[in-house]
Amino acid sequence: MSTDKPLPFIYQFAAGAVAGVSEILVMYPLDVVKTRVQIQGRVPIPGQDHYTSMMDCFRKIIANEGASRLYRGITAPILMEAPKRATKFAANDEWGKVYRNLFNAPKMTQSLSILTGASAGATEAFVVVPFELVKIRLQDKAQAHKYNGMIDCVTKIIKQEGFLAMYQGLESTVWRHVLWNAGYFGCIFQVRALLPPNPTGQKSVQIRNDLISGAVGGTVGTILNTPMDVVKSRIQNSPKVAGGVRKYGWAVPSLGIVLREEGFSALYKGFLPKVLRLGPGGGILLVVFTGVMDFFRGMREKA
Repeated sequence: MSTDKPLPFIYQFAAGAVAGVSEILVMYPLDVVKTRVQIQGRVPIPGQDHYTSMMDCFRKIIANEGASRLYRGITAPILMEAPKRATKFAANDEWGKVYRNLFNAPKMTQSLSILTGASAGATEAFVVVPFELVKIRLQDKAQAHKYNGMIDCVTKIIKQEGFLAMYQGLESTVWRHVLWNAGYFGCIFQVRALLPPNPTGQKSVQIRNDLISGAVGGTVGTILNTPMDVVKSRIQNSPKVAGGVRKYGWAVPSLGIVLREEGFSALYKGFLPKVLRLGPGGGILLVVFTGVMDFFRGMREKA
């Protein structure tokens, strides 16, 4: 992520962890709203809240369930964010080295940034699937009453559906992360190149550039991956039933089901809260990551 000499993996891991947890503490309520909107169908279910917009969802959750519900299930994401974000940035740096050596490229290009980001996304997906599954089950009002917190949720899923159920939605998660990371890291490279240079290394200019490039990258990544995020949410929110067949299974057929039954716009359900989280969130992520990495560099130089 940085133009400076890469630090050892442990520093990238720590910086990614701090950046990820910082972002989720600020932006998590938007993720709850996004999930609620994504998993609901077109037709309202009697006795259940139906959300017509992001603000309507916020209003009904607060009015009917209490403001604390906007942080329901946050334990799983908090535990996930450290390895997730750490893996994202560390894998991006490591895959960058692989591809530069493979293609004999002295420095990163936009094409290599996209390829590197996609590879980092696929790597990251294997880490996050179990956490995402638990998060979505706890965020869904219709299912949350079944579980008394994260540990109880994990225990019941494994007991009732089998251990492999923890990786339900792996394929769609890989697609989601490949698309988002390709857009995110590819845009960061391009936007940074277009922004005014910072030859003197002014901290304020660096923060501004990171906020802008990270926000643009997060927005583009969200546009690319929202359809896969919608089907991933539905796949992971479909408990296994003995003798039954899940409506949503593999990613591409699930896209077809949503498209056929609810129309193209349904593939972008939850887009507004998602982009409001991951646009500014992408900027926060990049600023914190870069700042922590700079702190580590300074610490190593003084040692």
